[in-house]
Amino acid sequence: MFSYVSLEQRVPADHPLREVRKLTDTVLRSLSPELDALYADSGRPSIAPEYILRALLLQVFFSIRSERLLVEQIDYNLLFRWFVGLGMDDAVWNHAVFSKNRDRLLTSEVAHRFFAEVNRQAKQYMSDEHFTVDGTLIQAWASQKSFRSRDDSDDDDGANFHGQKRSNKTHASTTDPDARLYKKSYGKESKLSYLGHALVENRNGLIAAAMVTHADGYAERDAALLMLQKKQQGRSRRITIGADKAYDTEDFVRTVRELNVTPHITRNNKNRSSNLDRRTTRHRGYANSLSRRWLIEKGFGWLKQTGPLRQVKLRGLAKVNWLFVFSCAAHNLLRLPRLIAPPTPAGLGPPCL
Repeated sequence: MFSYVSLEQRVPADHPLREVRKLTDTVLRSLSPELDALYADSGRPSIAPEYILRALLLQVFFSIRSERLLVEQIDYNLLFRWFVGLGMDDAVWNHAVFSKNRDRLLTSEVAHRFFAEVNRQAKQYMSDEHFTVDGTLIQAWASQKSFRSRDDSDDDDGANFHGQKRSNKTHASTTDPDARLYKKSYGKESKLSYLGHALVENRNGLIAAAMVTHADGYAERDAALLMLQKKQQGRSRRITIGADKAYDTEDFVRTVRELNVTPHITRNNKNRSSNLDRRTTRHRGYANSLSRRWLIEKGFGWLKQTGPLRQVKLRGLAKVNWLFVFSCAAHNLLRLPRLIAPPTPAGLGPPCL
């Protein structure tokens, strides 16, 4: 028996992934020279980087927990086959081969180039003047048992560490040396973690810049300065930056002003005086910036609830940074179709339930 129905016909015309795939194809065409250099010319045939990137997007969109399950679903899910670019009868790769080829991308700049190209497609929907910055804790793929003394003075298996004084200066994880022991706030337990940082524009909540650093008390401000410096490079126009009270420090406020950035930071007046005065806070733009801070929390919520960043399954700062930047690109890619679509005329929208 034969079937004359193609994969293109199987996918509904109004399926949300149709517009996402069009945008993805445009981005991948612009990255074609870089991706060609990653494709192996000798040895066993490798998986084309375009297939891998599309498959990794599906893994982020549908919260698929492992490459083994991802490859399994690509095998029998017609929607996944269509999005990746495989035909109805094309053989699907072994999950170990897929993971091996994915690792080649993790050591490259593909995530940053992919993220930059997605933002180039979204440029007209992004504000170039008003931004918000914040950081989020990313739990590392390492257990507390692996946090051992650097001088090998521990005489047990690391399971019982109650009553011991452990710090990042004296201890390190044997599983993921780049992870740092860090706690989200006072009264919370410490976990081996990284810090993810994002710069979000205030018009539609698209992520304009992203990076991952070691987890420490200064990383949020240092990363914000790095992202702002890159954003302002070659620009003379002043921008604004919104942030929470953790950024209300003298050195941060002074430095962002030197970068031609106006700090719209929540004032920290608890047992101290704020570094912002009425010259900044009296303007209406200050209140507007603070009212848009929820946009960055919404993005972080998506990255952790739907995306893979609640607890990463990769080890090492470079790989975690790759995953974070790529997931931010997936977030923007999923938001773009709704921004591009023409507005629905009044009275013609779907009925209220």
